[in-house]
Amino acid sequence: MRRTAGSSRRSPTRALSAAVCAATLLVTAAGCGDDGSAADGDGSTTVRLGFSAWPGWFPWQVAQEQGLFEANGVDVELTYFDSYTDSLTALATGNLDANSQTLNDTLSSVSGGATQTVVLVNDNSTGNDQIIAAPGIDSVADLAGKRVAIEEGTVDHYLLLLALAEAGLSADDVEISPLLTDAAAAAFLAGQVDAVGAFAPFTTTALGREGSRAIATSAEHPGAIPDHLVFDSAFVAAHPEQVQAVVDTWFDTLGWIADNPDEAVEIMAAQAGVSVEDYRTYDAGTTIFDLADNQAAFAPGDTPANLDFQARSIAEFLVATGLVDEAPPLDGLLDGQFVAAVSP
Repeated sequence: MRRTAGSSRRSPTRALSAAVCAATLLVTAAGCGDDGSAADGDGSTTVRLGFSAWPGWFPWQVAQEQGLFEANGVDVELTYFDSYTDSLTALATGNLDANSQTLNDTLSSVSGGATQTVVLVNDNSTGNDQIIAAPGIDSVADLAGKRVAIEEGTVDHYLLLLALAEAGLSADDVEISPLLTDAAAAAFLAGQVDAVGAFAPFTTTALGREGSRAIATSAEHPGAIPDHLVFDSAFVAAHPEQVQAVVDTWFDTLGWIADNPDEAVEIMAAQAGVSVEDYRTYDAGTTIFDLADNQAAFAPGDTPANLDFQARSIAEFLVATGLVDEAPPLDGLLDGQFVAAVSP
């Protein structure tokens, strides 16, 4: 599932990366580069890219099925993770070169010692992260004393804490039922908890409970939940051409989707495991970032639209809420050179 961050995760040592590489060599007879990346027999580098269940990341499936990676001259091994947490772990342990993940989770990994670099903004959540409540709970203030199912450390946990603070409450005022997001949505649907924090497509499951409704969404906190393409920093340093080709592919994919909207939605809905009709409802809740949006986001500034501002704000929040032990270093976290190099 999308979005898990835990301060217990630690970055891999070079020895662990080498061990993972050796295991991969035994299983696949492929080599690894000095940075731990997979190397093809002809010496070229394969980019191992992960993604999971989130509307802003399903365009990668379109890129693969339409041959757009190949069109940009990059060999990509695209892996879909049923568990978002597993995708985070795969990047942190050297089993991926790049992953689709939130800024919150990237900062959590970096605070634990990982070296990761954000090279692209896929989207901002603008409503597809929701706190959904049972009938009779009409506001966030009404959550006091209620049971809320949430995947702890996720951005939906972050959204819950933001909403509680806005209502004059804290995490101590609710009873947290820690569950993975799919299980949390199912528990809410079954009436086992009073509210749930979830992201699309699991919001569709939760809203299947009669009389339920969203009492807080990411639309009320602009820029707070950005989603990114994140590379292992050593891979960026060693293979900037491949990174550029993947970034170029993102924008080519957006162009293909714009030209072929019906076919694109069918591909993305199939990967999401939902109907085309349900998938279309996610559009308004996820703002996909085009080239101009990306270039503006990477520009330094002091507004929620600027990634450096959001990184500082999220880092402070993660420390204040105890989700990480110490503030992550932000130097080298954001690298806008690749979106800057894309031709309009």
